[in-house]
Amino acid sequence: MVKFLISRPIALSMTFAAIVILGIISMFQIPVSLLPAIDIPKITVQVDKPNSPAQELENGIIKPLRIQLMQLAGLKNIRSETRDGSSLIYLDFEHGTHIDYAFIETNEKIDRAMSQFPSGTNRPKVIKASATDIPVFYLNISLKAPEKEKQTNSLFPVSEQFMQLSRFAGQVIKKRIEQLPEIAMVDISGKVFPELLIIPDIKTMENLGISLSELEATIKKNNVDFGNLLIRDGQYQYNVRFANSLKNKNDIENIYFNKNGHLIRLKDFAQVILHPKKRKGMIVSDNQNTLSLAIIKQSDAKIQDVEKSLRRLLSLLENDYPDIKFKVTRDQTQLLDYTLNNLQQSLILGAVLAFLIMFFFLKDYKSPLLIGISIPVSLIITLLLFFLSGISINIISLSGLILGIGMMIDNSIIVIDNINQHYQRTRKLDISCVNGTNEVFRPMLSSVLTTCAVFIPLVFTGGISGALFYEQAMAVSIGLFISLFVSITLLPAYYRLFYKNEKSNTKITEFLKKINKINYEKFYEKAFHLIMKRQKLALSVFVFLILAAIILFIDLDKRQLPEITKDETIIKIDWNRRIHIDENKKRSLNMLEAIKGDYKQYTAMIGSQQYLLDYSGNASSSETQIYIKAVSPKQLKKIISRLNTVLNQKYPEASFRFHDADNIFNVLFPDEEAPLVARLRAVKEFGKDKNKILINNLDLLRKNLSSMHITIPAPVFKEFIVLKTKPEQLLLYDVALNQITKSLKNAFNQQNIFLISGNNEFIPVIIGSKPQLINDIIAKTTVPNGKGKLIPLRNLISQGRDFSLKTITAGQEGEYYPVPLQIPENQLEKTQNIIRNTLKQNNQYEAGFSGSIFSNRKLIKQLSMILIISLSLLYFILAAQFESLTLPFIVLLEVPIDIFGALLLLKIFGASINLMSLIGIVVMSGIIINDSILKIDTANQLMNKGYSVMHALLEAGHRRLKPILMTSLTTILALVPFLFTSGLGADLQKPLALSIIGGMIIGTLVSLFFIPLFYYYLKK
Repeated sequence: MVKFLISRPIALSMTFAAIVILGIISMFQIPVSLLPAIDIPKITVQVDKPNSPAQELENGIIKPLRIQLMQLAGLKNIRSETRDGSSLIYLDFEHGTHIDYAFIETNEKIDRAMSQFPSGTNRPKVIKASATDIPVFYLNISLKAPEKEKQTNSLFPVSEQFMQLSRFAGQVIKKRIEQLPEIAMVDISGKVFPELLIIPDIKTMENLGISLSELEATIKKNNVDFGNLLIRDGQYQYNVRFANSLKNKNDIENIYFNKNGHLIRLKDFAQVILHPKKRKGMIVSDNQNTLSLAIIKQSDAKIQDVEKSLRRLLSLLENDYPDIKFKVTRDQTQLLDYTLNNLQQSLILGAVLAFLIMFFFLKDYKSPLLIGISIPVSLIITLLLFFLSGISINIISLSGLILGIGMMIDNSIIVIDNINQHYQRTRKLDISCVNGTNEVFRPMLSSVLTTCAVFIPLVFTGGISGALFYEQAMAVSIGLFISLFVSITLLPAYYRLFYKNEKSNTKITEFLKKINKINYEKFYEKAFHLIMKRQKLALSVFVFLILAAIILFIDLDKRQLPEITKDETIIKIDWNRRIHIDENKKRSLNMLEAIKGDYKQYTAMIGSQQYLLDYSGNASSSETQIYIKAVSPKQLKKIISRLNTVLNQKYPEASFRFHDADNIFNVLFPDEEAPLVARLRAVKEFGKDKNKILINNLDLLRKNLSSMHITIPAPVFKEFIVLKTKPEQLLLYDVALNQITKSLKNAFNQQNIFLISGNNEFIPVIIGSKPQLINDIIAKTTVPNGKGKLIPLRNLISQGRDFSLKTITAGQEGEYYPVPLQIPENQLEKTQNIIRNTLKQNNQYEAGFSGSIFSNRKLIKQLSMILIISLSLLYFILAAQFESLTLPFIVLLEVPIDIFGALLLLKIFGASINLMSLIGIVVMSGIIINDSILKIDTANQLMNKGYSVMHALLEAGHRRLKPILMTSLTTILALVPFLFTSGLGADLQKPLALSIIGGMIIGTLVSLFFIPLFYYYLKK
């Protein structure tokens, strides 16, 4: 085939030109995203039952529902978190479970469980996790001018202007953004809703003889809507409407009451106020009340198109509404642009460095130019196959290209160098092109197959990891096969064209030879003879390096994923005190004062939020989560340290934790679980004393673990007021229980009469009173008895206080209390034993264990098995190539030493053993043996020609020294930019690059010196 192609250079060029043009066109059609499109095997079930205590909700609804959901196919884990009035059930499925079917089955299980729920329970909501549900960015909207408060009391917590802005944002801005074809929906939080509050003057009502029941009944009577009546009038017919319903504040104020023949209007004895409804939460940014709009794109929309459309619309909105401030925060498009730009720069820089190495070694400008033509051609054709295979441009596929570009150059180097050697010996150009290419085709094909072979098991890595790195495996495999194809077709034909006139431009060639005076062949020969003379010492070094690799593996920190450089975080705080959201806001802003100047922006989400796609559930008024974007990653560490100090000093009772801001990577690989979680389960029902017993056991654990410097977070309790009626007093004063309930609802502004519809919103009408302290309410409130006499409420009820866990956590084993412990892996067994022995002292609790340590161990075990499978595949391929069952063992012997090099470099750079570094070790094992394959294949050919073992090894070393050095250096240099760039993509791939670079540095020396030694022993 090569002979035919080198005689048809124009036909060959036109064929490749057509393919390259198709590739260039396809480059602009390939979708660009942060990560590959992967189904997230998670479903969240939201249960809401207002005014239900957490324990009642757990026992009556969540427990039977959880039992039903535990029967779901493919369910890996189930966990529920129940609070007063709401609960969240998190369902994690095995990867590969068809999530759409799981969603349908989940709904079916809920429908089946509904019959067991108490009457009046709303159907739970089922939310399927999706990468497209993650907002592209958040848009904060606030007023530019300072808010003017209408009143200073708690009836008006925000200004009238902000209430209007809230209505305007929901009805205008939200809809304008949703009209963009790239936008799926806009999720909004921080809105303030209006409410009509009727505050009656109780004394005036008593004088007029109007009771609260009469007041409520009269208002309802006046709000009559008969609907439409169809009336016929001759040949015509009309719709007749009655205008008797209440539409606004003025209508309610002018409701008439007839008392003893006198008409009295409502406004004569009651005040009607249109004010902001009591808020359960708020959003604050730049010390201002803020509305937050989460922008969610269409699933098939390109993120670049989304960004352009939104930026254009925001520019128009800023011009149209100059009094409103628009601020973009948590921008995912910046993360995508920054990450992909860094990876593209790494790709270009790696290619340039590798190109310079070729000039240095080849001492000829033509050969590097030939390789310089083959690499872009290979890349463009690879991208064409990306398009045809449905692979997107993302941080995984791009890193695969960067990893592959060094190996793409390897194929070109081997072909060019072998043709050069044949040409120098025979001086026959056509024969050299044909024989030089054919001679290395078999070992090159074997090298490509061995490299791809290590990727095949990676695709079968369990969970999302395997699906995620499928594109990396595909990128490398496609790139290698394309580069092999280009190397054996295009390069020989162009080599013949370039070297037809060998006398041209000899000055450049002479200059390149002059500047490269390093005689690496002489150094190799000396080192080769030294190794052969000191064989026992060399073998001792071999054994020592294997032992060192084992020690390094034990010593290195182990985790699921590498540490990602970030400049933003979210801190979740529970002040663990029964505070109002206004006090929560005050504390949050005071805390932020301590880091002023270190952050670019912040958004404080205080209390419960209104997002429809909110997986975190309803937060209480004492909880807040604050998004903070730092000036730099270094400043973020300073911020986290400072906030830790402030919170521990000023609010020691508060519970808080930091976690990463939401993006697709964090959703796929959540890092929320502590290294070890002790799941404490009560062995029996303790009744009222269960909270005290839990505290006692936690104190005992805290005491016994203090010697290991392990801290146990304080439990988060919720204090509540208990109002208990006095049955004997109710009978004595002839008071019905429902009258007490109605009076308390009025006092606490909870007596909702009806809704007024207008302006695309519903305004509730409430009978209540001005805000008061609870003790004042109980002291001043009266309740009518059966005879209409008013009885003081304080005579009918008693008041007390109690506390309970704010959140009830449960899983497959039932209810448990999670104790997160931050421990190193080497303390796992000791910590577990202390916890078990401590709990046995009282026999009140037993412990189960979970945590990231267990998942990390499972991952390492899985990848170790993958390494064994990969080495087995390599053995099969090598045995087939060498037609020998023993020669492959020589090649594979170098893998343990190469692993030492990988682990050593990880240790030097302070990296951990994680998913990426382990993948790097597996990939390195497939790459580095290519040099040994090439050398052994050459030695075999020489021995077949009659060379002695020693002579064959030395000659093979001389012939393959330059290709081995060049291929190793080009692969290493292609990955070096990862070590000096930042961003999600670079951080993710850095441990992989370290593993490969470290392994290849040691592996090159092993290929040059240890492999000949083992080959010598085998043949001798």
